Amino acid sequence: MRKTFVVLTALTMLPFGVAGCVSKSEYTKAVQSAEARYTALEADNTRLKRELADAGKRNEQLTADRAELERTLTMKAGDLGKTITDLRQRISSLETDNARLMQDVADAQKAREEKVREVSSTYEQLVAKMKGEIDKGHVTISELKGRLTVNMVEAILFDSGKAEVKPEGLVVLGKVIEILKTVNDKAIRIEGHTDNKAIVGPLTQRYPTNWELSAARAITVSRYLQKQGIEPALLSAAAFGEFKPVADNDTLEGRARNRRIEIVLVAKD
Repeated sequence: MRKTFVVLTALTMLPFGVAGCVSKSEYTKAVQSAEARYTALEADNTRLKRELADAGKRNEQLTADRAELERTLTMKAGDLGKTITDLRQRISSLETDNARLMQDVADAQKAREEKVREVSSTYEQLVAKMKGEIDKGHVTISELKGRLTVNMVEAILFDSGKAEVKPEGLVVLGKVIEILKTVNDKAIRIEGHTDNKAIVGPLTQRYPTNWELSAARAITVSRYLQKQGIEPALLSAAAFGEFKPVADNDTLEGRARNRRIEIVLVAKD
């Protein structure tokens, strides 16, 4: 190829040589210049072919990368779609649970309000029924957060040092029982309390301490309520002796208030 080019170049320049009497040195320089240009062109051609080949390889790699990216995006789109679907299902489930919870809360609140109304109604009935005893200071009735307490001083129920209910005490208990019979969703706890004066003399043979005396009185009242038709499963008796005073034991009035029977309506277990 190169020889052909040189010959053609020489032939091309021959007329100039004939016409212009070109010297041999000038001819040689022209040939050498042509060969240099040819060599440079060959080098450029080789470089361009190499760059073309490299570009082809890069194009193939880019095509492969693009295909891989498209597969990855397709997979991620599928995973994202599944995640979105799962999240929507979870949100729907949570909304359902929340609605159910709100309904449960509303039902519980309604039930509590109903129980409070029932206790309030019982409180009002007891207050109306026992107005005379309340006015005399023999009975106090309190209601707090659904807990109703009928507090009866010892003097109205028992003689000193005894656990048998007096006839006039039975009348008072009868008024309470009449109302308690209408209550069926509460437990009834009878609590016995005393002052802090120790039991002395022969009485200690029967009641060694105030524990025993307060327990005997609470049990006596519980048994009486049972005999009058109160469901025994609702009844319980508790003895606190001198250890839950409501007044100062250093005064006669305080000790009189501490010697008491409390009938407490509490939630069922």
